[in-house]
Amino acid sequence: MANDKKNKIKARIQELRSELEEHNRRYYVDNAPIISDFEFDALMRDLESLEKLYPEFATEDSPTQKVGSDIAVLSEDADKDNINADAASKGKNEDGSAVRKSRAAAAKPKPKFAQYPHRYPMLSLGNTYNIEELAAFAERVDKALDDLSGVADTRLEADTVQSSEKQRSIGATTEYSCELKFDGTAICLTYSKGALVRALTRGDGSVGDDVTANVLTIPSIPRYVSDVDFDFEIRGEIYMPYSSFNALNAEKMEVGDQPFANPRNAAAGTLKTLDTEEVRRRGLECVLYHILGENLPFKYHSEAMFWASQHGFPVSSHSRICHSLEEINRYISNWNISRKSLPFATDGIVIKVNNLELQESLGYTAKSPRWATAYKFQPERVLTGLQSIDYQVGRTGAITPVANLNPVPLSGTVVKRASLHNSEQMEILDIHIGDFVYVEKGGEIIPKITAVEKSRRPEDAQKPVFPTHCPDCGSILVKNEEEARHYCMNEQCPTRVKGAFLHFISRKAMDINAGDATIETFYNKGWIRTLPDLYRITEAQLLTLEGWKEKSVSNLLGSLEASKGKPFHSVLFALGIRHIGETTAKAITAHFGDIRSMIKATREEYLAVDDVGGIIADALVEYFSQETHIAMIEELENIGLQFSAGRLEQLSDRLAGCNIVVSGNFSISRDALKELIARHGGRNTGSVTGKTTYLLAGEKPGPEKIKKAENLKVKVISEEEFNELIR
Repeated sequence: MANDKKNKIKARIQELRSELEEHNRRYYVDNAPIISDFEFDALMRDLESLEKLYPEFATEDSPTQKVGSDIAVLSEDADKDNINADAASKGKNEDGSAVRKSRAAAAKPKPKFAQYPHRYPMLSLGNTYNIEELAAFAERVDKALDDLSGVADTRLEADTVQSSEKQRSIGATTEYSCELKFDGTAICLTYSKGALVRALTRGDGSVGDDVTANVLTIPSIPRYVSDVDFDFEIRGEIYMPYSSFNALNAEKMEVGDQPFANPRNAAAGTLKTLDTEEVRRRGLECVLYHILGENLPFKYHSEAMFWASQHGFPVSSHSRICHSLEEINRYISNWNISRKSLPFATDGIVIKVNNLELQESLGYTAKSPRWATAYKFQPERVLTGLQSIDYQVGRTGAITPVANLNPVPLSGTVVKRASLHNSEQMEILDIHIGDFVYVEKGGEIIPKITAVEKSRRPEDAQKPVFPTHCPDCGSILVKNEEEARHYCMNEQCPTRVKGAFLHFISRKAMDINAGDATIETFYNKGWIRTLPDLYRITEAQLLTLEGWKEKSVSNLLGSLEASKGKPFHSVLFALGIRHIGETTAKAITAHFGDIRSMIKATREEYLAVDDVGGIIADALVEYFSQETHIAMIEELENIGLQFSAGRLEQLSDRLAGCNIVVSGNFSISRDALKELIARHGGRNTGSVTGKTTYLLAGEKPGPEKIKKAENLKVKVISEEEFNELIR
């Protein structure tokens, strides 16, 4: 009987280890977790408890004894296709589509990035979700302090001076540095003689991926630090602000790709992207929180962080020194509420012993430091009923299932709908109509269903059947075996046609002065079916519409005429070719120069473009193989749209050497402002640093940028002052 029990325990331990390893891979490598941090931590605690009760089954390679690894590999074929770490669990190309794998490729994996050992192990933090465990952490620190004092007392006769100095340096009261836990991906920066020489990911804690080229695209990270006579490492978090996250997801959905679930996944995926220009464009930020090195001139962690901030490193301004558990609790309670107004994602509070000598004395476990822990905020989630599922048709024909929920308040808003992404996600959740489901907000933004409460499933609950035909036009849906989504392939599908026009007129495409209601009206009138139709609409037609007067007619016709001056890359993006985003369009048009060269290009010639992988190349070849597309392009070209690339005319060098940050609202679009900066020799950057020349502030500029500019004595200029500079 005892042996049977032990065998069951051993089997459960092996099951938990396997499950945790799989979730670690999905989290660190694929950046596509399928369970919440809270659920993962619960599994880890189960395993820790069993290994403690049955130490004979404990092993050094258990997930309880090592950090999750973010090291990924590429096959030789995949490397040629320029696959990055935006991947979901099955593996995705940069455009979000599935990786095609061959047996030969799978047999020859190689690192995506060069790898280097960490000089000091890069461990993970222990964590807790309740105050009682936080109090136990503080008690362990106090006990260690008492033990150290006791050891010092026994040595008093041997070395009275050294013992008393050690006691004074540790102090009678433990100070804690409390900091926001940024929800991003860990980074380690190495500086030698003041210069940034390497940036490594956490990797497996001993070895990390070299992502220096990508890190150098983040404006807030100093390339060089002056007046420093010692080498050091500084560690922190690469994260993606909500503004960048929302813009990136809007782009991904625009081209029919799967959006990121939260800013953490977006940051981790972006940092492992092979194209540095794409990394630069996505707007990553960094916060640093730990310095390591030999004989550093700091006694306290807070002192080291102050030094870092004075030398231009991005350090959080929200850290506080606390002297008691009561003060720590107040700090946690405050940020549990205040974090919801921050422009970036946080998932807890990190509590560190402030005294560096005491940190050293407390030491480390195999997996984490004993002198620090993380209090993690419980995810705010609600239980509500699933009424039905709609199936929406996107511009590219992608079908997205959307859950209709019983309205429920969550994180300050009332949630009624949540995306289920695709049929595979529905299968993973095992969702049924009538189920009670748990809903969270990914990064406090996007409502998502994280689990089903099966104990409350009604007996008559029906499993939804994913449609086989388009819910709009009735065409048969197509699903590639290696992709997660179903597609309507009918280009005359009404929803697809209207979606194509809405994409075409959007600001980053042709920037035409119209909206959803206008396109709906034009379609219902029968005026538009293909893109050239938009340019055939006359003033007389428009004046027949209810509410349309001379001014609104003039605005539309004027913006149509102005769109003929949009550059080639904007026109290519506006065509709405699947997987072709704004950045990819720029790379392709710069490479080929004109549309005729693109139409004639082979798959191999497309693959020669830095930003193009196999899936994008296939999409381009397929698009230009259709006579209807060629005929439409010829019509648009005859109308006057630009189908060849021209150089950006340089107007002056008045801003040469200037780094300018743009914040707020202006009389022209921010893209137009950035183009003006470039055409006058300047450089636009995303964050205010010590190297920023001007902060160009319009109406309602970001308060954090204004505050940082004031602290760094960066000159803030208005739009009028900017115009004077370039006049």
